[in-house]
Parts: sequence; C-alpha cells; structure tokens
Amino acid sequence: MKISVVIITFNEQKNIERCLLSVKDIADEIIILDSLSTDKTKEICLKYNVKFFEQKFLGHIEQKNKAMQLATNDYVLSLDADEALSDKLKTEIKKIKKNCNYDAYIFNRLNNYCGKWIKHCGWYPDKKLRLWNRKKGQWGGTNPHDKVIMQNNTKIKYINADLLHYSYYAVNEHIIQSDKFAKIAAKAYFKNKKKSTFITPYYKVVWKFINCYFIKTGFLEKKYGFTICKISANETFKKYKNLNSLYKNSVKQQD
Repeated sequence: MKISVVIITFNEQKNIERCLLSVKDIADEIIILDSLSTDKTKEICLKYNVKFFEQKFLGHIEQKNKAMQLATNDYVLSLDADEALSDKLKTEIKKIKKNCNYDAYIFNRLNNYCGKWIKHCGWYPDKKLRLWNRKKGQWGGTNPHDKVIMQNNTKIKYINADLLHYSYYAVNEHIIQSDKFAKIAAKAYFKNKKKSTFITPYYKVVWKFINCYFIKTGFLEKKYGFTICKISANETFKKYKNLNSLYKNSVKQQD
C-alpha cells in the first residue's frame, strides 16, 4: 500500500516544516497545494521531496478535494499544515501500510492551545477521518468545517492514536480565526437556506458556552478552558448575526 500525503497551505512558514518532518517516513509522495503564499512557505516546502502546486484559494472543501485529485496513489492522508503525526500514529500507519484491510481510518486529534494540550471543552478526542481510499470518499460538509464523506458500505477503522494539532500560539490568533470562520459559516448557511430568527444568536451563544464550559468540562482547563469556551460561544453568536444580516440584505436587494 502506498500513501499520498496531501496538504493545503497559505502562509504556513511557522508550521509546515514540522508537518513535513512528521510524515517523511510514511509518505510515498507529498502533495502541497498552496494558495499563493507570500511568506517562506514555498521555500521551506521545496527543501523536501514534495510536489508543489499553486492556485487561488477556492474554499476549504474545494481546495482539499483539488489537492486530493493531484495525488497519484489511491490512499491519501490529508493534513493541515499546522498538524503533525504523533510517534504512535506514525507507527500505526506503518502497520496499516503493511496490512491494509479497510477503506478509511479515523484518528484522534489532540489540540495544542497556546502551548497547552487541551483534553476538554469538547476538543478531545475530536476524532477525524484523514486516511482513506480517495476512490471511495471525498471532502464535504459545510465550509469552514469540512469532513470526509465516504460512500455507503465502506469499511472504516478507528485507530487510538493522536494527530497533533498546533491550533493557536496566542489567544488573539483564535479570536481572529473565529471571526473569519463565523463569516464563512454564515455564507455557507445562507447558501444552503438555513433559517435563523432575531433571537437565534442569543440562545445559541448561551447554549454554546454552557455546553462547552460545563457539559464538556471546559472548566477543567482553567483559564484557557474559559477562554476557549468564550471565544467559541462568541463565534456562534457572530455566525448567526452575520446570517441574519445576509437575509436582511437579500430582502433589501429584492425591494
């Protein structure tokens, strides 16, 4: 069994080398699809044995499917530039390469937040399907929260090993990203005609914080747990406020 590692990038100079080093022992080819980075991402990637492609960003789902199509092997391992394989996961993937009996494999994702590994707030085990036969599945879901969707009757196995995700180095990065994701999600919801009312943002934000901080025990992460849950709740609020604004603007245009 041969594996194509596929990675999409945009200005990932502080992350991409760690990612590439983590996969070099299990990858039979590495595909990079870059969204016209302006930093040293390309320079770093070309130090390694990668196939480097560039195109304008099409959207998370669209970009990842394009990267997958550039692979030459049936099995693809799709990673974000800020992710890396743990030693245990590398060992498990080597075993899979010797004896592959499934169409897809699911791993845990362990998130690092400002230098701390987070195991609460609903952030762990955060199971992700990332290794699969590309003839039997592709990226889908709703931007920016993409997921791999497999065909019916495919065999999927869960591997209890961690994919390491270096999510945010500073709280401000999380805030900026959450604002960006709220806008992207609102546009996707509007396109899919998801309904929202004036009150929706207000009860959604309350429920999101309660669920994250209390039900999913975010409080156990102390100050970072509170920060994560607060920002996540605020993202939910902004997402629905943006969605309501899109509906209002569409009505005005019709008038």
